[in-house]
Amino acid sequence: MKQKILFVKAAVLATVIIAATLGSWEMYLRHQGRGISYDDGGSLWSDKRKQVYEPKDKATVFIGSSRIKYDLDIPTWESITGNHAIQLANVGSSPLPVLNDLAADEQFKGRLVIDVTEFLFFQPAPYVNKTPVENLEYFKKETPAQKVGFALNKALESEFLFLDKEEYSLNALLASTRIPNRPNVYEFPDFPEGFTPVSFDRQSYMTENFVKDTNLINQVTAVWAMFGEAAAKMPPITEAQINATVAAVKAACHKIQSRGGEVIFVRTPSSGPMLAMEKMAFPKERFWNKLLAATGCRGIHFEDYPQIAHFQCPEFSHLSVPQAKTFTEAFINILREKGWSFQTTQNTIALN
Repeated sequence: MKQKILFVKAAVLATVIIAATLGSWEMYLRHQGRGISYDDGGSLWSDKRKQVYEPKDKATVFIGSSRIKYDLDIPTWESITGNHAIQLANVGSSPLPVLNDLAADEQFKGRLVIDVTEFLFFQPAPYVNKTPVENLEYFKKETPAQKVGFALNKALESEFLFLDKEEYSLNALLASTRIPNRPNVYEFPDFPEGFTPVSFDRQSYMTENFVKDTNLINQVTAVWAMFGEAAAKMPPITEAQINATVAAVKAACHKIQSRGGEVIFVRTPSSGPMLAMEKMAFPKERFWNKLLAATGCRGIHFEDYPQIAHFQCPEFSHLSVPQAKTFTEAFINILREKGWSFQTTQNTIALN
C-alpha cells in the first residue's frame, strides 16, 4: 500500500513538472509574439484533397510547389471571389504526381491552377521530391484512427504554440543546434524561424519579424545558393526530357478538360539573382512557351503583366504577406480578363 502511494505521488509530481514546463514554454512563445502554425503533413494535405469535388463555380484547386503556397493569399482570394481556394501544392516538389492523380479521378471536374517553377516542374524523375507521392499514399490509405487523430490535432494545434513540431518541438530545437558535418556527410539545411509557418488552409507565409531581419533572409538566400550549386552539377535537361514532361502534362490536362474541368498555368514572381539564374537555365521560349503551345491551355507569366511584374521578393523566390495580398488581387483581375468568372458580391480591388 505504501509503495502504491509513492507511485501515485511520483505520477502526480511528474504531471505537475511536465505541465509547468509546457506552460512556461507556451507563455514564453506567446510573449515573443509567435503565431499558430500547423503541421503541413499528410493529414492536412489529405483534408484539402477531399475538398476538390466542390463545383467549379464554388472552388479552385491550386497545385505546384512552394511559390503558390506563399504567393496566393487565401483570405484575399476568398473574400474577393467568394470562391474556395483548395491548396494542394507541395514545397520543393513537382506538381505532376498531384496533376496525374486529379486527371485519373473521374469525379474531379473543377478548376485547376498549376504553378510552374521550372526547376521543379521539368526536373527528371530521379531528382523529384517524394512528398506529393507520400501525401497521395496517405490520402488513399488514411485509417479511421488517423482521421480521429487529425481532428484532435486540429483542435490542439489551433490553441497551443508548442505543438508546432517544425519550429518549437524538442526535435526542432535540437535540429537548430548546428553541429559541423563529418566529412562526406550531407545535412539538409534548416530554414530559419519565421520563414515556414503554415495556416490551416495550407498557406505558407513569412512572419513580419522574418521580413525585417536581414540576417534571417540571408540564411534563406544561402540555401538557394546551395541549391543552385547542386543544380549546376546535375546533367542538363534534354529536349527529350522536356518533351516527355510536356506530353505527360498535356495528357493529364486533356483528361480534366474532357470532363468539363478548366486548367490554367501560372508562373509566379521571382527576382534578383534567382530570376537571373532561372532565365538563363530555363529560357521562356524553350520551357514556358512550349508548355502552353503543346497543352493548348492558357497561362499567366508574371513578366507579361505589369501589375505583377514589379515584385522584389524578400529572399528572391517568394512573396511576403502584404505582397501576396497585392499579387492575389491582381491575379484575380487577370483571371477575369482570361474569362474566369466568380460568383461574388465584392468587386475586385482596383490596383494602381
